[in-house]
Amino acid sequence: MDISLDSEKNDRKFALPVDSEHKATEFRLFSLATPHMRAFHLSWISFFSCFVSTFAAPPLLPIIRDNLDLTATDIGNAGIAAVSGAVFARIAMGTACDLFGPRLASSSLILLTAPAVFLTAIANSPAAFLMVRFFTGFSLATFVSTQFWMSSMFSPAVVGTANGLSGGWGNLGGGATQLIMPLVYSLIHSNIGSTKFTAWRIAFFIPAFFQTLSAFAIFFLGQDMPDGNYVRLEKSGEKHKDNFSQVFYHAITNYRGWILALTYGYCFGVELTIDNIIAQYFFDRFNVNLHTAGIIAASFGLANLFSRPGGGILSDVVAKWFGMRGRLWTLWVVQMIGGLLCLLLGKVGSLSASIAVMLVFSVFVQAACGLTFGVVPFVSRRSLGVISGMTGGGGNVGAVLTQVIFFRGSRYSTEEGITLMGVMIMCCSLPILFIYFPQWGGMFLGPTKGSTEQDYYLSEWSTAEKEQGFHKMSVKFADNSRTERGRKGISAPIPTDNENPPSTVL
Repeated sequence: MDISLDSEKNDRKFALPVDSEHKATEFRLFSLATPHMRAFHLSWISFFSCFVSTFAAPPLLPIIRDNLDLTATDIGNAGIAAVSGAVFARIAMGTACDLFGPRLASSSLILLTAPAVFLTAIANSPAAFLMVRFFTGFSLATFVSTQFWMSSMFSPAVVGTANGLSGGWGNLGGGATQLIMPLVYSLIHSNIGSTKFTAWRIAFFIPAFFQTLSAFAIFFLGQDMPDGNYVRLEKSGEKHKDNFSQVFYHAITNYRGWILALTYGYCFGVELTIDNIIAQYFFDRFNVNLHTAGIIAASFGLANLFSRPGGGILSDVVAKWFGMRGRLWTLWVVQMIGGLLCLLLGKVGSLSASIAVMLVFSVFVQAACGLTFGVVPFVSRRSLGVISGMTGGGGNVGAVLTQVIFFRGSRYSTEEGITLMGVMIMCCSLPILFIYFPQWGGMFLGPTKGSTEQDYYLSEWSTAEKEQGFHKMSVKFADNSRTERGRKGISAPIPTDNENPPSTVL
């Protein structure tokens, strides 16, 4: 039976060249090839829609706060609620992807959170406004399914590019909504003749419909893995249904995942914070009008068009020469520069200088996000979803803590909060120095002699599980990830002893 299944898999044809796991080894941006590139486009568009929904409120806050009598504390709490909802949702999403597949997990969450966007239109108190932002924010957990999906569809050589582009273009929603919502509001208010307190409510139907449509598109047009959906693969025996406790255990006991969750909290977490505060910051500090503040704020998020993808691409390019050690060094340098620029943003006092620094800062902080998810797919093969969820959830935790400490109430001015946030970025980048893969090394130390990719990835499976063949996909992934040795290490011989790996991940 195994022989016939393997023969059937090898006979399958794909539009893109693939590796032994049928993951695409090339990334063709303008292709709609099934299943790889279709999954890419479905993932970033759906994540984009969730970002638009979650951050639809900030560009209209000057109107909403007058309608609902929101205080500065109310606004701060609502901003915190919007990003805190996804903290545990992202971890749960990672687990759901591991067990049920990204297609079903993503489409279900998007559809379940769409009603919260619709209900924003009838919010009539600070408490109601906080609740709808909280539940809408759950949709940001689709980031995890996006990264998991790309890591399931694209080989190690291009996974950073795929993750960077899908995540970055999804994050574009945070900038696009700064333009979309004021424009929609203006059209409803001026052209249709609605009062301003009615116009902002009607405007929320646009992101709500967009989000709903994206959920149906994923469900009916998407595919979990190159060879099919989880249900079919499990029924045919091509994929075994994994054990939740084992998946979770191997994720939470891998310290690399926790470090990446911390560092992601101060690149993506900072990006979420800026999305929440930047329009109001320029509106209040430099006395620009609502439309101008929206355009300035949009330029920060719209940099994701190239900055986060650039980080993912840079991660892959550096890895071709220097392997995993190059990915780690580049992530650390870019994130540290981002911290310095954030500190500077809080210090400059003119409108033009603030805009200039903000734009450069946006490139580095978003590139660090792409670089982070150039590393994440290699932390664990068996628990990829949970590791992705931990890292993504770390981004939301960072956003919550930053807003609670620096941007809630009147303890710090907004510019002081931005400066201190820059210091936090640099401090939280230091643990990257301690990430070490025995088979590839870390920033300062080379690989452990005799350690192999098979040793690392097969250690996640017990002897009994290996006897049943559950580890076969990890064997293939280990072989394909030899590229992380870099240009010099790739010529090392492939080890032949795959049957007796260490019992734990080092």
